[in-house]
Amino acid sequence: METTTELDPAPSWLERVGRLSARRPGRTLTVWVAVLILVLLGSRLSGGSFYDSISLSGLSSQTGNALLSAHSPGAHGSSGLVVFHSTNSLTGKSQSISDAVSALEKLPHVTAVSNPLAPTSLSQSATTGVATIYFDEQPRLLGHGYVTDLNGAVASATRAGVSVNFGGGLDTVVRPKVKDLTSEEVGVLVAAGVLAVAFGSLLGALLPLLAAVASVVVGLSLVTWLAAFFQFGSSAPTLAAMIGLGVGIDYGVFLTTRFRQAVMDGVDVVKAAGRVATTSGRAVLVAASTVIVALLGLYASGITFIGQLGLAAALTVAVSAVSALTLVPALLGALGTRIDRWRVRKPVAESPGDTGFWHRYALALGRHPWRYLAAAAVVVLTLATPALWIQTGHVGDGADPANYSDRVAYDQLSTAFGPGFNGPFTVVLDVGHGASATSPLAQNLASTLKSTFGIARVTSPVASPDGVVLSAVVYPTTGPQSGATATLFSRLQNTVLPRVLKGTKVRGYVAGATAVQIQFDQAIWSRTPLIVGLVILLAFLLILSVFRSLVLALKAAAMNLLSIGAAYGVVVAVFQWGWGSSLLGISEHVPVEAYVPMMMFAIVFGLSMDYEVFLLSRIRESWLSSADTHTSVADGLAVTGRVISAAALIMVSVFVSFVSSPLVTVKELAVGLAASVIIDATVVRLVMVPSAMFLFGRLNWWIPAWLDRVLPRLRVE
Repeated sequence: METTTELDPAPSWLERVGRLSARRPGRTLTVWVAVLILVLLGSRLSGGSFYDSISLSGLSSQTGNALLSAHSPGAHGSSGLVVFHSTNSLTGKSQSISDAVSALEKLPHVTAVSNPLAPTSLSQSATTGVATIYFDEQPRLLGHGYVTDLNGAVASATRAGVSVNFGGGLDTVVRPKVKDLTSEEVGVLVAAGVLAVAFGSLLGALLPLLAAVASVVVGLSLVTWLAAFFQFGSSAPTLAAMIGLGVGIDYGVFLTTRFRQAVMDGVDVVKAAGRVATTSGRAVLVAASTVIVALLGLYASGITFIGQLGLAAALTVAVSAVSALTLVPALLGALGTRIDRWRVRKPVAESPGDTGFWHRYALALGRHPWRYLAAAAVVVLTLATPALWIQTGHVGDGADPANYSDRVAYDQLSTAFGPGFNGPFTVVLDVGHGASATSPLAQNLASTLKSTFGIARVTSPVASPDGVVLSAVVYPTTGPQSGATATLFSRLQNTVLPRVLKGTKVRGYVAGATAVQIQFDQAIWSRTPLIVGLVILLAFLLILSVFRSLVLALKAAAMNLLSIGAAYGVVVAVFQWGWGSSLLGISEHVPVEAYVPMMMFAIVFGLSMDYEVFLLSRIRESWLSSADTHTSVADGLAVTGRVISAAALIMVSVFVSFVSSPLVTVKELAVGLAASVIIDATVVRLVMVPSAMFLFGRLNWWIPAWLDRVLPRLRVE
């Protein structure tokens, strides 16, 4: 990421910051401790909560929901499901269940509870009954403590031997709070081991970890603080921690490696800290800015929920960059030459002209670049092949751990009433006036829906009290996570309803929570190409401006596509096809969460730019002094190969540690990001990039004169 050229006579502001931090480390550390205490207190005293809320203007399903809310409030209030189940008939325990229903009706914010023993709510075997509980506010706002109230209300039923579980809109209430602290601890411990072995020094290994952990704690506290004003999704803290730890450790490694080399060369400690701040520090700024821009670019999707996830991760990346420029130099200044005192083995640092493993490896690539490039391309394209069958959707209650109350309720309803019972649609007709359940329109709607393929059951159409709306509930034959359910939604909205309403002025909508989720997923997937295009354009312009090379810029864009394609393929194979998913605690095949591909692309782009800029800057440094392609590529790999490999292994360790999260979406992101880093940092950056550069020769550094004049000049060295 940096070069070894001499510093300019006038120190840059980065060098001054680095020297000041190293010269007076106590002051810098005091400021960081004060900031840490301040943001922790702020997040505890006035922090917000994290929850998933889908909101996207222009969705026909939301229009249908709004019609129901306005004209049939009782049919579309905020609600949840209470599932009663027994091995014997529930009718023999009717008094206990009735007492439970009465107790539920008396809970705060409850407006009504339906009868679970009604014919339409009781399974054919009479062993499972479902009650819909309506609230005067959204269940997610009730808080996790509301579980105690729910369990207390149904105590009469549980004492009678009835199993009671909560699902539907109550999933956010009864689902245990997710804390991935264990994942973070495992990731940090593994990273510490990798660093200690790679660099031979315990203190050298602990320093980047300490800085990364401090920056993540500050970043997460800021995110929690801002959650009082912004809506962050439930996976935002985990995503922010995952990315923050990964980049924070990487940035610390880059600076520490350069510092140790300078100290070995006899440079004064304070001057060495200033040097790494103005070389590696500038590269960190470029890399961090790239990651942040990519993450904030998610707002271009027009979906606030996605943009906020990017904002949460961008905050931790920004704090990690500030940590690299201030906290890391302070720690380096405090340790000084003692950084290698506690040795695991003899410390090693590479320099240009080194004839070690990585130099010999580069020369081997140079002898047969076509062979290595072709073999690597076959590997990447093979891994990317499953992505051709990617199926995006929403990972719902059916993918939660088997012991979660909402998952138990989901399974019991699927067994008793069919999988579609967990994801019904509500067909809403805006009649205008005079709506009647016995009208020809209502009869035509009912008969058409019953004969539609993919529908298991349809309730009789019901007119709203004011005669404006006619509605019916449709239960699919497949579950809400199935692609067939999304196909049924499209068929109903685009074919069935237009046929029923042909020749009338009535407008029809397919509404309900499942319909909103399907349309939301479709909107995300349709806007993913926009994000991909913006990110690729950003990568192209960044490399073009920094390295003044049209060939390298085009190559970087192509390599990014290959890396992300291979990562998509791994996610599809593991989660959608189920290859090894049981090892991750997932008992069924699940779709790829709709926003995961978009998030992955923005994150992977930023992380891959770390390695791309780091490698190319060292190759370019050698090229400027030798003007020889083979020498410059060999020297670049000799200096960066071990650091890139170690940094990638650390980041993979951090990502993999998060697969223990109970959230399937977090598992998908963890596996996808780990796969992308492995592929990008090994097959792509250490095989395909140098092989291609050997083949292009002097063309690597060609740029049209007119383009060179108009481009801004960005310096990484």
